[in-house]
Amino acid sequence: MTNTTDWKTALNSEKDFKNFITDYFQKHEELTGNYENSSYYEYYTVRLDSRDGLIITLTTGLNTTGNTGMSPIPFKDVEKLSIEQFRQLILHKKFADMHTSLTDVFKTVAGVPDAVNE
Repeated sequence: MTNTTDWKTALNSEKDFKNFITDYFQKHEELTGNYENSSYYEYYTVRLDSRDGLIITLTTGLNTTGNTGMSPIPFKDVEKLSIEQFRQLILHKKFADMHTSLTDVFKTVAGVPDAVNE
């Protein structure tokens, strides 16, 4: 078993990537992030479930302007991916920046705008 600490190196092997992701979530429990501008927001959480694999929960909504007293109800979506499905998704996406972090990859997979350019 290879103990890979670099996610980009671990991508080269299904087994190494699975070990990396499993180790990552044993240490961090979950990964959270967000994107927000004056009219729109997204919050996401990624966690690893022993049965379902990676579970990405994405909450999106609109920021209200004005004094209407009402704000739209946020939309929540839950996606489930196996670790190998996630690895394949990363392998087939092109990440322009060589210094892209794993957090940036999760943001991109979750569909957060300009995730790699932040």
